[in-house]
Amino acid sequence: MNPRVKSVRPESDYRLSIIFTNGEKGIYDCSRLLDFGVFSELRDPGYFRQVRAAHGTVVWPHEQDICPDTLYEDSYREKASPNKKDALDAPTSRQ
Repeated sequence: MNPRVKSVRPESDYRLSIIFTNGEKGIYDCSRLLDFGVFSELRDPGYFRQVRAAHGTVVWPHEQDICPDTLYEDSYREKASPNKKDALDAPTSRQ
């Protein structure tokens, strides 16, 4: 089982900064969801900023949520490296 969402902070360009329960930090890009049904409401920047962490995932007031496995697998994770403290790693491809 993948780690769950511990906390979330909205960023610019429809991105979420996420801390997972295993301590990893990731950036998830929500922009590709904005043309799909219930997620179109996230286009409103004020509404997008109302995101919060709940039940191991991210949620908005009108019950939009994203699968926690998707958030973990498709996020760019920050990890310390010898040369760069906050390098971003590309998401791993699904098998």
